[in-house]
Amino acid sequence: MPVRILETSGPHETESLGAELAARLCDGDVVLVAGELGSGKTTLVRGAARALGVAAPVTSPSFSIGHRYVGERAVVSHLDLYRLEALEHEDPDLLGDYLGPGRIAFVEWPEADHAALAGARVRVSLSHTGPSSRCIEVIER
Repeated sequence: MPVRILETSGPHETESLGAELAARLCDGDVVLVAGELGSGKTTLVRGAARALGVAAPVTSPSFSIGHRYVGERAVVSHLDLYRLEALEHEDPDLLGDYLGPGRIAFVEWPEADHAALAGARVRVSLSHTGPSSRCIEVIER
């Protein structure tokens, strides 16, 4: 698995990295996006969604399970699992509308050992390195 470690110096660079990542994604791909609060997870997803043809505003789904956006190549799903204690205690179909054929999914606060997320093609981890800089690790399968 190739690993890339990059540093961004602001939101624009984080969005650009998301767009670069989106260019390599295919129908059905899942991207797990981990990082502390305010580390740029939604900013990265916003850049990817724009590159996938999403014109609607891309916002954090923190107070819902997720958002779905119509893109040019696929529906772009953006999930936030922060408020869920454990997926194994949830309805098995909870993620069904967000994952699978015809969709490219970005999952913030993923529980990596859940079966629906185990086959994720990309794992991204963001961390603060300064007030506006981030260290971003990208692992692709």
